[in-house]
Amino acid sequence: MYDCILTPTDGSREVERALEYAFQLARQHDATIRALYVVNAAGYGGLPMETALDGISDALHGEGQKAVARVAELAPADVTVETEIREGSPSQAIVEEADPAECDLVVMGTHGRGGIDRLLLGSVTERVVRRASVPVLTVQVDPERVEDQSERSPVAIE
Repeated sequence: MYDCILTPTDGSREVERALEYAFQLARQHDATIRALYVVNAAGYGGLPMETALDGISDALHGEGQKAVARVAELAPADVTVETEIREGSPSQAIVEEADPAECDLVVMGTHGRGGIDRLLLGSVTERVVRRASVPVLTVQVDPERVEDQSERSPVAIE
């Protein structure tokens, strides 16, 4: 059913909860995991001109390399992981990468913010869910909620 599962990562420990689901699905469907890190350089546009933009870009790409390498490191031996680093708007890059010709499922974390927090901060996950042409599985990665469920393991998906 799934050949390629896109798993966006920001390199945080919380994302590893979503990865558990992605790895489980990849094993069950003999699918490839595509780990995606998006360098959102636009967020640094307000820095003073004397700031070395090349240095910032290099640092952001270095963080991306670490993030996708962590996905590959955590993957079970029988799961193939491809890595990708792109620049741009995170939600737009994820939606573009989730084109049905590329990947047929997105598994990504959500912090579960609601109300004013979501309004003020926006939600990459929400934008992806609304715009993706493939199914999107969202996994709660809020550290407080994850602690509440620490004794539970991911539900077996068969």
